[in-house]
Amino acid sequence: MKKKLRIKKEDEFQLVFKKGESSANRQFVVYVLEKPDQDYFRIGLSVSKKIGNAVVRNQIKRYIRQAFLELKEDIGAGKDYIVIARKPAAEMDFFEVKSSLIHVLKRSKSLNFSKKKQ
Repeated sequence: MKKKLRIKKEDEFQLVFKKGESSANRQFVVYVLEKPDQDYFRIGLSVSKKIGNAVVRNQIKRYIRQAFLELKEDIGAGKDYIVIARKPAAEMDFFEVKSSLIHVLKRSKSLNFSKKKQ
């Protein structure tokens, strides 16, 4: 992902946690913060050591980034997203991760699907 599409700084994470809206399912928690002056979305990832070793954690992060890239036309611009992976995400393949993220993004009303894509 391009640098401008990432959230890396602690204070930016905390702002999204404090002022953003959260929605969750069994695999992911997603915090969404509206940023109307921004013409793109940004994502921050949090995958705890409780989920697995570095290989597993990095694989989950790659899956999440790829899912967001594939959904970028349907994701609302002008928003910051923080995605927190939960334990069940460690056993999922890419397509399960993507469908789980679609589910939680629909719950947060952040997806603009005109027809179902997967």
